[in-house]
Amino acid sequence: MQAVLVVNPKATTTTERSRDVLVRALRSEVDLAVRYTRQRGHAATLAREAAEAGVDLVVTLGGDGTVNEVVNGLMAAQPAMVALSQSSAERLPALAVVPGGSTNVFARALGLPRDWPEGTSVILEGLREGRSRTIGLGRADDRYFTFCAGFGLDAAVVGRVERARRRGRVSTPSLYLRSAVGQYFLGRKQRQAGLRLERPGEPMEEPLAFAIVQNTAPWTYLGEREVNPNPLASFDLGLDVMAMRQLQVASTLRTVTQILASDPDPHGKQVLRLHDVNEFTLVASDPKPFQVDGDYLGERKKVHFTAVPAALRVIC
Repeated sequence: MQAVLVVNPKATTTTERSRDVLVRALRSEVDLAVRYTRQRGHAATLAREAAEAGVDLVVTLGGDGTVNEVVNGLMAAQPAMVALSQSSAERLPALAVVPGGSTNVFARALGLPRDWPEGTSVILEGLREGRSRTIGLGRADDRYFTFCAGFGLDAAVVGRVERARRRGRVSTPSLYLRSAVGQYFLGRKQRQAGLRLERPGEPMEEPLAFAIVQNTAPWTYLGEREVNPNPLASFDLGLDVMAMRQLQVASTLRTVTQILASDPDPHGKQVLRLHDVNEFTLVASDPKPFQVDGDYLGERKKVHFTAVPAALRVIC
């Protein structure tokens, strides 16, 4: 089996020595080439090239941003010598994810251990046993995502965290909490209800203040705690949406408490939830922050979302 390991050398929880250990472990099972990312977007190029070269497996070592880039690279690939009737899961290399970031939502949603040594062991066992799973993806305009996207407040928080990290801050649950509180109370523009949700053949939902879109559950983690605005979201179904119509202090605190409960069920007059949706569009009255898989992508006025079933095979 031919494989490519795409390494983010700035991965939060690994060192050069641990990467060497990982490479030796993988080479015990596959014919492995190692590629290192050099800048943002490079992982997508490496993954596309690997798929078009006909490799059987692409492994990532990095966080959710690295995984997202690799997935987009794979989905953009046009491998030679494949039947047009094949699904993307059949024509593309399988994907294996070694958790190397600070949160690793995608890997943990697949059931992989949080730490890279244990995650590597599960992947090696899966390779020996020929074990894989086919999952669906989400797509926001031309960008695929594995577990979530956000339009409005949550994306603004992601952008705030990214700016803090560029200043040298370490990504921690407390940084996200402080950023969320600061954005809520200081970012008044993002609290305004300037969104609407449009679905084919369904009444328009408006006004909305922000929207969280999930391809699986959980949405994210705070340390070991799952954060689940859409607890029924699944890799095997369409997309789930939770939106709030207004961001008043009392209703927002109530919804946050519901989301963090052991049996989450966010509901109320200010909450909109949609389950297993194949297609919809979010439209803003003015540009609002947008993120996918925890990567801030700037501001948008309109984003079209679609569910992409049976898109990739993953080793887990």
